[in-house]
Amino acid sequence: MADEAVNFEDEFYQKLLLEESKKLENVCPDRHEFVPVPGFVMKLRDRKEEKVFINVCTSEKIPAAKEVSEKELVRVLESEDPTQYRVPMSLGEPHVEVDNRGQGCTAYDVVINPTFYNKIQTSELFKSFFLTIVFEGLESKYDIELERNWTVLKNKKCMGILHPHCVRSKSKPVIMEMEDITKSSTREVPQKAPKKIEEIDPKQEITTPEYHIIREPPDGRPEFLVIEINLPGIKSAKDTTLDVGEDRLVLSVNPDKYHLDIDLPFDVDNETCGAQYNRKTKVLTLTLPVLNNS
Repeated sequence: MADEAVNFEDEFYQKLLLEESKKLENVCPDRHEFVPVPGFVMKLRDRKEEKVFINVCTSEKIPAAKEVSEKELVRVLESEDPTQYRVPMSLGEPHVEVDNRGQGCTAYDVVINPTFYNKIQTSELFKSFFLTIVFEGLESKYDIELERNWTVLKNKKCMGILHPHCVRSKSKPVIMEMEDITKSSTREVPQKAPKKIEEIDPKQEITTPEYHIIREPPDGRPEFLVIEINLPGIKSAKDTTLDVGEDRLVLSVNPDKYHLDIDLPFDVDNETCGAQYNRKTKVLTLTLPVLNNS
């Protein structure tokens, strides 16, 4: 009877979370709130010997990762830039739960696309790769240290109640086109001139544009990141798609001309960032306020 009560309570809270998600979608139409589907749960400890659970979940709201073979993954991991293969995921906020001994613990929800979830269930290589980026992602985002000695709990799909996650349905920020930009700043711009990028034939491969990141102020933890991206041959920002997350930037231009996908050195406030494209200089300038995570 006790187990039945717990299951009923879980379903009740899940229903409430779904109702709240629908309300939030009406308030923020550019965002989609969703409750992930439970998959499996891992138990481990942090460096303070405190118990931690990671709920690996799925949702169709999360984009699918690029389809590659194990051989291709090995080649990427052995290359000079192993970050070129990315797995879209949502790292949820930590929530306090109670384990089966009645002791307090911390749980994190990690959400991936069902297609990639199936892949890690059938491939040890992809599973090891996935867990590596999960541990590193959680440690970086929440300033924690996790031990790599973990176990998957049997007959348990999640720890606690899964919380809603949020994905953006529209790319932000909106890019403002400018004829010219007069820069007035005390910052020191690097003297090294960017490399020239030759225009490519549409049949050729997509080019990664030249860019550089400037910290404001340059010393200590910056308040802003200013990213200048050179886009020669682009007359307008009309066919440009820009998506800025807390720790990642993805830019696609025209639509097969340029593509840029980079990790940001600091978490940024993607709700208040700005973008301006100078049609004269062919430079896209992004201003990203840095979050204070201390």
